[in-house]
Amino acid sequence: MTSTHEAPPADSALSPVPPVPPEEAVTPLMRGIAVLRGLTDAGGAATLSDLGRATGLARSTVDRVAATLARMGYVHLDGSNAALAPRLMELGNAYLAALRLPDLLSGHADALADALDESVSLAVADGDGIRFIHQAIRRRALSLSFRIGDLLPAERTAPGPLLATEWSAQDWARWRERQLADPEDTGFPAIPRRAHDAATADFPRRVEEARLRGWALDDQLIEPGLVALSVAVRTPDGRIACVASAVSHTSRHSADSLRDSLLPGLRTAVTTMERELAIAPPPERLSGPNGASGASGPDALKGLMGPTGLAAWTSASKQELGGEFITSLARGLTAITAFGEGRAELTLSEVAERTGLPRATARRALITLQHLGHVTVEGRAFRLTPRILSLGFPPLSKATLTHIARPHLTALTGRVKNSTSLAVLADDHVQCALSVTAGRIMDVDIAAGSRVPAYATSAGRVLVASLPAERRATWLAHVRLEALTPRTVTRPTDLEAILERVRDDGYALVDDELEEGLRSIAVPVRDREGVVVAAVNVHMHSGRGSAAECVMDIVPELRATADSLEADLHVTGRFVHVPVS
Repeated sequence: MTSTHEAPPADSALSPVPPVPPEEAVTPLMRGIAVLRGLTDAGGAATLSDLGRATGLARSTVDRVAATLARMGYVHLDGSNAALAPRLMELGNAYLAALRLPDLLSGHADALADALDESVSLAVADGDGIRFIHQAIRRRALSLSFRIGDLLPAERTAPGPLLATEWSAQDWARWRERQLADPEDTGFPAIPRRAHDAATADFPRRVEEARLRGWALDDQLIEPGLVALSVAVRTPDGRIACVASAVSHTSRHSADSLRDSLLPGLRTAVTTMERELAIAPPPERLSGPNGASGASGPDALKGLMGPTGLAAWTSASKQELGGEFITSLARGLTAITAFGEGRAELTLSEVAERTGLPRATARRALITLQHLGHVTVEGRAFRLTPRILSLGFPPLSKATLTHIARPHLTALTGRVKNSTSLAVLADDHVQCALSVTAGRIMDVDIAAGSRVPAYATSAGRVLVASLPAERRATWLAHVRLEALTPRTVTRPTDLEAILERVRDDGYALVDDELEEGLRSIAVPVRDREGVVVAAVNVHMHSGRGSAAECVMDIVPELRATADSLEADLHVTGRFVHVPVS
């Protein structure tokens, strides 16, 4: 396991004075990353005009960049509004998969959060800041809002003093420059601006204390009321791999009581994490254009990796969008997706091979990414840095299934000209998580949050049919089947046969059983493990064509929608838990 906090390059993106780009830097790639950073800092959505003001780019340039990012599936465009799309998380996933720490340690962090009944995080160094790579949040009315990928100044955190024990003289010089250039911490949008200099003045002392004690405290340095305790997780050679923190608030703990009550448990968990790092087998090195798990390109690129696939996709994109498509931007971001599990270090030739980029193009992309602090190089080996997480990961890591599904349902409603919804199973009912109406004179309008009996709905039958056999039998044994209309199925044996058929067919259609005149048809939505977590429905009046016509016309559209929704859900859920809402 290698250290994750090597000193940033002299051209770090956090430097007070941005360095001059090297001659071979790809300007469109720098502009595209600037737009993604602007959207991230804006919380995930902004107008194109606002992005122009935030980045200093001309509006026409922002328009072209946004069109290219939308073509890649990284941004949703709605007129002059742009929003980050879940598919963008594949860039951050590439870094996290290559790092391996979330895969190895997140289960231990989650167990610690349960044991302590407090939120727990894992963080690594990013320049003179700390960046979160895992969050185990305790869900309370008063809870923490930090996200995976959020960047905080080292001096205002508990992990910071521990990580700074490994700083070089050059790192300390950069930190002092940043204090002078940004005294209010405006470069850290995840936290409130600094109101006083106590954190800066005390930081060197706190670093020395952390070096001696092996732990560090944050006593309301980020904001009033927040306290945190941190212990470093070290690799077998003694370097800091990451820092584990327990976070609470002063209504539950003072800084001293947090230390006294939680430090033993935190240290025990860190010892377990360090043992995990010591026994973890080295990652299997994956090579070649098709031999990898982890990050993958946009939908249009899937299956096209290799010497000709990317070229064909970019050529088709250029032909479709004309001057609005920026080939060098798309190719530059694609270089990031070469990394991932088993691919923590790649040579230039390996990046070119994995992406299908010409070697010269890959070289310029890596030079640009290194200039921006997203890549480091040692000898011939390139590695991603935590700064990759600044490209959309913080806001997207808080996405819910409802948020991810909305654009897919909106598009489906537009195609089928009928209302659609997303539903989840809630005991013997289904609950509507999201509804998009078609705007017809006679329309089906199911309010989000409403609940209806599962046995009489297409969504309910899809969700119940997907349950393991034992759970399905238990459900059938306890559900009360009442006639809601003359056509409602009320015999358990009939419903059981219907559920078996739904499992085989992969969809359910219900006519006039929940309400006379109402027809619905649904297909399942599966998570990364293949577990059905929701159902996508189309609702209509039963007089709009026959049931057979509905199956022929609507089921393919439903399945295409479920496929695209699942693709987004699988990317989003690689390192974060995706709640329904």
